[in-house]
Amino acid sequence: MTGLEAKIPEGPLENKWESHKFSVRLVNPANKRKLRVIIVGTGLAGASAAASLGELGYQVDVFTFHDTPRRAHSIAAQGGINAAKNYHNDGDSVRRLFYDTIKGGDYRSREANVYRLAEVSLNIIDQATAQGVPFAREYGGLLDNRSFGGAQVARTFYARGQTGQQLLLGAYQALMRQVKTRTVRLHTRVEMLDLVVKDGRAIGIVTRDLVKGEIARHSAHAVVLATGGYANVFFLSTNAKASNTTAIWRAHRRGAALANPCFTQIHPTCIPASDEFQSKLTLMSESLRNDGRIWVPKNPGDDRPPEQIPEIDRDYYLERRYPAFGNLVARDIASRAAKRVVDAGLGVGPLKNGVYLDFADATTRLGRRTIEERYDNLFEMYNRITDEDPYLVPMRIYPAPHYTMGGLWVDYNLMTTIPGLYAIGEANFSDHGANRLGASALMQGLADGYFVLPYTIGDYLAGLLNEPPVPTDDPAFGPVEDEVGDRVRGYLATGGSRTVDWFHRELGKIMLDHCGMSRSAQGLEKALSDIPALYEEFKTDLRVLGTGEELNQALERAGRVDDFFELAMLMCVDAREREESCGGHFREEYQTEDGEALRDDVGFAHVSAWEWTGDAARPEVQNEDLVFENVALTTRSYK
Repeated sequence: MTGLEAKIPEGPLENKWESHKFSVRLVNPANKRKLRVIIVGTGLAGASAAASLGELGYQVDVFTFHDTPRRAHSIAAQGGINAAKNYHNDGDSVRRLFYDTIKGGDYRSREANVYRLAEVSLNIIDQATAQGVPFAREYGGLLDNRSFGGAQVARTFYARGQTGQQLLLGAYQALMRQVKTRTVRLHTRVEMLDLVVKDGRAIGIVTRDLVKGEIARHSAHAVVLATGGYANVFFLSTNAKASNTTAIWRAHRRGAALANPCFTQIHPTCIPASDEFQSKLTLMSESLRNDGRIWVPKNPGDDRPPEQIPEIDRDYYLERRYPAFGNLVARDIASRAAKRVVDAGLGVGPLKNGVYLDFADATTRLGRRTIEERYDNLFEMYNRITDEDPYLVPMRIYPAPHYTMGGLWVDYNLMTTIPGLYAIGEANFSDHGANRLGASALMQGLADGYFVLPYTIGDYLAGLLNEPPVPTDDPAFGPVEDEVGDRVRGYLATGGSRTVDWFHRELGKIMLDHCGMSRSAQGLEKALSDIPALYEEFKTDLRVLGTGEELNQALERAGRVDDFFELAMLMCVDAREREESCGGHFREEYQTEDGEALRDDVGFAHVSAWEWTGDAARPEVQNEDLVFENVALTTRSYK
């Protein structure tokens, strides 16, 4: 691996982004029409990037394995989007959002990237409002805000419980406008299965049509991956069933460094699993913690209906342990606290695997009409899934795998270690450290797509003027296409006895037990023994019915689970090597006397960037040291 060059601009933190925008090379409008960019993924990051680059005049090919960009998983981010507008005049600012993000990530993210994100947040709200996104408004007509975890100010803009969906519709209409003008070509039901690299530079991708099974080559001057995160490595997660790691993993195998893969987030506000055969989990928005109070019975075995348990017999454990933030502590803190009380035998519900999220006090204080205005669609969703009315009884929630802070390593320009290959949104590692603040995923996706990548990609493309894209009949494409075809045919030819989902479920159990909410050296060593054994069984006993020339979802999943196996090994290696606790990475050997994360800033204040060696269990690492000049490295406290 070549040295990691983060390319962070010189100068004061507040001036870095503005001075960098002035220093990058530009491409004039006439020349933009000669340059082609591939974008993989049409969620908030991908759709906004494709729309922006198309508007600028670039030729863009954008790919999605959905039948429409509107089905991207971004719609599931319900609760809101952060921005440092300070409309409530409660002390917010760009610097405070920057500080909250650094602190929320437990001091494991780059200062320069995070400050830029906080700066750009101001523009995102104006952009989305101009697109017609129906943000909630106060009585006087001004945009409203609410609080979210990890912050003591109200900075979260929202559209009831549909914020991600409404923002995606805004980006989607901008994207489709460019499709209409033919600056963007939209490829639906097409999945990227590999990256093509020539002379060390990304030049294209190989895809498979999910309806017809056709394998095709696509060439461009640059490739942008906006394919989201990899929480489905745990099988049960809040992610859409189709969310996967294949795009970034295949790029990793072609030479792109993968950074901090063990940094995964367990969301505290999900509906508990109802049985062992459940295929996914449902996220209840973190916005609910703004008005809901979380509690469990004080005494194990107290099976009374919640409304019959008096206040004296309730433990509002977050309010008790973290009085300054209460129910709005950062996600990793809230999740571990829930696990602690459930493990102590205080869980509620039929399987004793949940805690209560209670709106009785808020309903009494604000009135049911206000609660309906804020959360009615979320309450309706909960009611349909559980057949329980949260207006009458508390919700039951429990943590679940949700977001991945790790991803492809990128520099300040969002370029990976492969020149010409960019990663944006959740597909990269750059902004959230070891724990993402609630309502910041939408912020980062749109910041990267609308306001960062359109500037920084031009600096690279300016060096390719008057060079056409490498033609798809170039010898660099042939071997990659052959590998893709062989891999697809191999899944069909295995002829074993186990389904893809069986292997995925077994892998997920190993990962959740040993690399989930808590990790230990012993557990990680066991995982690194069990996963390769299960992987070998996958290779010899997988059974995929059907053919490769038709719609075959089992075949799709086979490739994705294959990549999850290799990713899982790297995640466990990364978690084993990081001998500290920070954010969502909680090593049981490294905790304070009262059970909080114990960082090691001398040994691990760095980004771990892993290189593919041909063996997922034996990668090579290179560290990027994190320099903190504007915030002090202190013990994170929400008390």
